[in-house]
Amino acid sequence: MEQIDDEQLVAMLRSPIQRDRGYRLLLGKYGSRLYWHIRRIVVGHEDAEDVMQETAINILAGIDKFEQKSSLSTWVYRIATNEALRLLRRRTGFLQSIDSLGEVLVEKLEDEAGMDADAAEVLFQKALLQLPTQQRLAFNLRYYDEMPYEEIAKVTGKNVNTLKTNYHFAVNKIKNYLKEHSL
Repeated sequence: MEQIDDEQLVAMLRSPIQRDRGYRLLLGKYGSRLYWHIRRIVVGHEDAEDVMQETAINILAGIDKFEQKSSLSTWVYRIATNEALRLLRRRTGFLQSIDSLGEVLVEKLEDEAGMDADAAEVLFQKALLQLPTQQRLAFNLRYYDEMPYEEIAKVTGKNVNTLKTNYHFAVNKIKNYLKEHSL
């Protein structure tokens, strides 16, 4: 795959002539990571695909407004995160928090995991789905995407110290859940 830096990628996405090529390169560079980031939030494959599509639309629609105050990957992750959370909000009742979707997401996880799924991985994912949304986001971005707290803050709009606290609480809750539900 062709290597291209983010500045060149942004220029291509802004160019009507090179937009399609730029979009393909963007997906080649970030597509898989974004898909799995989204999937860890919404759980289901079809939902993740829908959110990916909305993310792509928003990236293309907003690329001219991208001020490059953060990295392209941070900006793209922020769009993907917001779209994933938007989908979850649409699934809740008017006065419900998206944190109330834990059991629904666990059911979806079990449905999609299938019979041959790694039981330890499914248990770990269930532990994650018990977390409040902000703790789960902080954990996912730090653990899976290996982002520094400063970048997570730009993605989520949260304070670095809050993110560190959320991550710490998430780790402890996951450990406790795994101890209680170990195989």
